Amino acid sequence: MDVCGKGKKNDLWHHHGAWTASSRSPFSDARRLLQTQASALGDNVPFRKQLKDEAKQRKQIARGNVSGISEDGIDNATSAAWELTVGLEIHAQLNTERKLFSSKFQQAHHVPLKLTCQGASTSASEQPNAHVAPFDFALPGTQPDLQYATVIPAIRAALALGCQIQNRSRFDRKHYFYADQPAGYQITQYYQPFATSGRIILHDLDGIAPEDARFVEIEIQKVQLEQDTAKTVLQPPSEAMLDYNRVSHPLIEIITMPQIHQPRTAAACVKKIQAILQAANAVTTGMELGGLRADVNVSVRRKIQSQKTLGQRTEIKNLSSIKAVEDAIIAERNRQISVLESGGTIKGETRGWTLGASDTVKLRGKEGEVDYRYMPDPDLGPLLIGSELIIKVAETLPQSPDHIVKELVEQLGLTLKDAKTLVELDDGMRLDYFDLVRAELEALRYRLDGQSTINAADEKQSSVVIANWVLHEMGGLLSASEVSFSVDRVPAEDLAYIIFMLATERITGRTAKQLLGKKFHGDTRDVGSIIRNENLGLVHLSEEEYVSMARKLLNDHPVMVAQIKDKGHIGKLGFFIGQMMRKGEGKVIAQRAEAILKKLL
Repeated sequence: MDVCGKGKKNDLWHHHGAWTASSRSPFSDARRLLQTQASALGDNVPFRKQLKDEAKQRKQIARGNVSGISEDGIDNATSAAWELTVGLEIHAQLNTERKLFSSKFQQAHHVPLKLTCQGASTSASEQPNAHVAPFDFALPGTQPDLQYATVIPAIRAALALGCQIQNRSRFDRKHYFYADQPAGYQITQYYQPFATSGRIILHDLDGIAPEDARFVEIEIQKVQLEQDTAKTVLQPPSEAMLDYNRVSHPLIEIITMPQIHQPRTAAACVKKIQAILQAANAVTTGMELGGLRADVNVSVRRKIQSQKTLGQRTEIKNLSSIKAVEDAIIAERNRQISVLESGGTIKGETRGWTLGASDTVKLRGKEGEVDYRYMPDPDLGPLLIGSELIIKVAETLPQSPDHIVKELVEQLGLTLKDAKTLVELDDGMRLDYFDLVRAELEALRYRLDGQSTINAADEKQSSVVIANWVLHEMGGLLSASEVSFSVDRVPAEDLAYIIFMLATERITGRTAKQLLGKKFHGDTRDVGSIIRNENLGLVHLSEEEYVSMARKLLNDHPVMVAQIKDKGHIGKLGFFIGQMMRKGEGKVIAQRAEAILKKLL
C-alpha cells in the first residue's frame, strides 16, 4: 500500500495484530454488580421492570438524590464529609482543512516523477488511511512542517475563552510508545503554550449544581496546540486496526485549574466550553460526533481545616459525552471515598469508564513528567504570533453564546429556556435553522402581503412562534421518529410558509401540524400544492356559527360552566376550545373560539 492509502481494499487498515485482550483494558467489560431484591419488590413484579427500577435507584443513590447506602457502600453522611475536586483537560479538533505538521507529496500534473508539496487534508473519509502524508506514518527522513493556517482557529478558540495569546511559544515532544503514535512521541506545547490565563463563568442556567449557587468561575490554566493520534478500531479477540487519517489533525488542549467541586458543574463546564468553541467557529464538531473529548482529573479530601493540599488524583481518559463526564466523576468519587474510608490509599493512575458502567477501571499507572521525557522539538522553531494578527482575529470573532442568548431574549422575546436550547442544540444548527425560517417568513410577508416592515412587538411575537415550531413541534417529530435533526428534513422555506398560512388564518393550527408532519416524513410536494390538492385551506365560519357551536357545548356541560363562572376555574376553558376545534373539523380557529366562549361566559 502506498502512503496515501491507494492500495488494495483489504490494505486500507493498518494492522497491529500483536495486541492481546488483556492489553485492551479500556475496552474490556467493566465490573458490573446487580443485587436483585425480589422480596422487597414483591413476587409479582415483572423481571424486566425490576431491573429497570433497580438501575434507576442505583443512579439516584449515586447522585445523592435519595437517602441510604450507595452501591459503593457510602451513605450520604459519609459522602458529605469529603470534598471533591475536579480539573478538566479538553481536547478539541480545530476547524481547518490542513493537518498541523503534515505535508502531502503528490506527483505534479503532466510532469513525470516530479513531486510537489501541499498540506495534508483533514477531510473525513469513509476510506481508512486515505488522507495520510509520509510524516503521519513517521517514515524515515520525514520532518514536521507547521501549516500556519491551522493556527488561526486556535487563536479564535483561545480568545473566545478569554485567554492571553503569547507572542512566542514553542513545541515539545511528549514521548510514549503506543501503536496510534508511530513516531514514539506526540508534538505538543508543554513548557510554553500559545495561550494562558483564561476563564469561564458558569451560571445557574448553564446547569451547574445547586451547591454552587448562582454562578461559579473556572480559571483556564493554558491552551496548547498539539497533534492528534490515529484512530484505533478493535477487532476481537486480539487484533486492532489503525486509521491514520486522524494523525496530525490539529488539536487544542484546554486545561482548567482544579476548581470544580460538583460532578454536574464539571459536565456543565464541558458543555459551555463546547458551545463557546462552536460559536467561535474554532472546532469541527461537538462531543457526540467525536470532535471533542474530555479527560477528568478527580481527587477527594476530608473537609477539615488542617488539610489544605488536594488528595491524590486519578485521571479518567477519553470521555465522549456530557453525560459521561458527570457519571464518570460520580463513579470515581464514590470509589475513592470507599477506598479511603476502608483505610486504603489512592494511587495515581489512569482509569477508564464506559457508558452505563457503575465503576471506573484501571488502565495503567499514571505517567508523570519524567516518564514522558518532555523535550523541545529540535525540528520546529518557535511559533511567533504577531499582535496585529491577534487584534485582527479578535475583531472578527463571532458573538459568544451568552451574548446570543441575551439577544434572543431581549430583542426577540424568547424565553430564557428556549433561547439557551436553540443555542445549544445540534451543534448550533438549530439556531441557524431558526434564523433561516425567520428570513424566509419575512420574505413571504413582503411577497404575498406587501408587508415591507414589521414593528418590534410583531417581530417578537413572530419569533416566539417560530421558536415554538423549530424547537417543540419539530422536536416532537424528531423524538417520535428517533432521528437526528437536519436542516434538509423540512426546508426552511416550507416551515416559513406553514407559519405564514397559519398566522394569516388561511389554515388552522391542526392543519399546520399535519402539513409539518407530511413534509417531515418525505412529502416532496410544496406546501401550497398539498393545501390545494387535499383541500386543507381554512373555510371561515361565520360569527353565528361560532356562537351556535359554543352555546351547544356550554349547555351540554353545565357543571363545568358553573366551575368556570362560580369558582374561577379558567383552565377548564381549554376543554371547550378543544371540543369546538374537533367538531369544527379544521374550520375553527382557536383564538376566535376562545374569544366567543369568554364572551358567552
